[in-house]
Amino acid sequence: MKIVDVETITFKYKSRIGFDIAGHAHPAEEHTAYQTLTRIVTDEGIDGYCFGGDKRINERIIKPAIVGMNPLDRERIWQYLYRDLQGSRQLISSEQLAVIDMALWDFAGRYFNAPVCKLLGGYRDKVKAYASTMVGDEIEGGLNSPEAYAEFAEDLVKSGYKAIKLHTWFPPIKWAPNPEMDMAACRAVREAVGDDVTLMLDCYHCYNREEALRIGREIENLNFYWLEEPMDENNISAYIWLADKLEIPILAPETAEGKIWVRLNWILNGAADIIRGGVMRMGGITPLMKLVHICEAFGVRLELHGAHPGNLQVLGAMGIPGEYVERGLLHPLLDYESRTPWLKEIIDPMDSEGYVYIPQKPGLGMEINWSFIEENRVEVDDGK
Repeated sequence: MKIVDVETITFKYKSRIGFDIAGHAHPAEEHTAYQTLTRIVTDEGIDGYCFGGDKRINERIIKPAIVGMNPLDRERIWQYLYRDLQGSRQLISSEQLAVIDMALWDFAGRYFNAPVCKLLGGYRDKVKAYASTMVGDEIEGGLNSPEAYAEFAEDLVKSGYKAIKLHTWFPPIKWAPNPEMDMAACRAVREAVGDDVTLMLDCYHCYNREEALRIGREIENLNFYWLEEPMDENNISAYIWLADKLEIPILAPETAEGKIWVRLNWILNGAADIIRGGVMRMGGITPLMKLVHICEAFGVRLELHGAHPGNLQVLGAMGIPGEYVERGLLHPLLDYESRTPWLKEIIDPMDSEGYVYIPQKPGLGMEINWSFIEENRVEVDDGK
């Protein structure tokens, strides 16, 4: 059994999501966008798939590195790409590494006719969802005021969510970040949804120590469930200081570089009460499961970032919290349920009780809409 090729398929689709200069998603006019699909081809007549991946990196580095290797040797392949090819580490991003790792897991699931969560060691078949809003904006009908957040939160509760996480206002909005506006939005949402809905706040590392402490104490009084990434994560000492002063759990790190190693350091230093992980930041399912077991060993909660198919499969195998799957990003002007026309069905449908069921189809659980992909396929120069 061996890998014989690594392919990158590029296709176009219509999108109403745009990005500001800081990389934050917002509603936009309908436009043509592009998506890639990485396929790992084997000599078994069964392939592995994961959406994402840079064609140039796949062609220039990944393909020469792994063709001829056994597709079931995921640990060997991960270590080779991350550790042994250190000279290419700046080119093989965490996201690129994650795509390859997840395509290998997808192959394994298809080969053994089982969802990845069962190969990892199944634990549960459903997980609670929280609604994760887009960041604030200045769009009419959007998330442009505390009152707009409150109104949207009411709509989310009516649609079945039992928990909501706010992303508030960030640059390039000229007056952001603004602690007073953030706290006003938190107060407005709590008043709108009542005490029975779980609320969280994600500050996306915008604040200094004093501002983070003020916000933390305010949302403690509002009975928020966690405070996420309030400060620059390069400064672990600030997080140690803040965690010591607040009762509300601090959730971090999300964007700090270093995968499992930096998160272990945060655990050992008491810098966060809840650790943040996810397939894309960690470099795939293979390292993420190591973080799961590190957190289990230290008795620390772990919450995963985003409803990626890989995260869902890991959630299905976690014997510790992950209490939630993050569903989003959500906005009053967008329909989240229609975002992936390249799949025959969305990967994370939510039931009336606010639960998402772990996909049980083989591999990552995706039913790929090949007719849509082929109809919209485009040829892209790999830059050779």
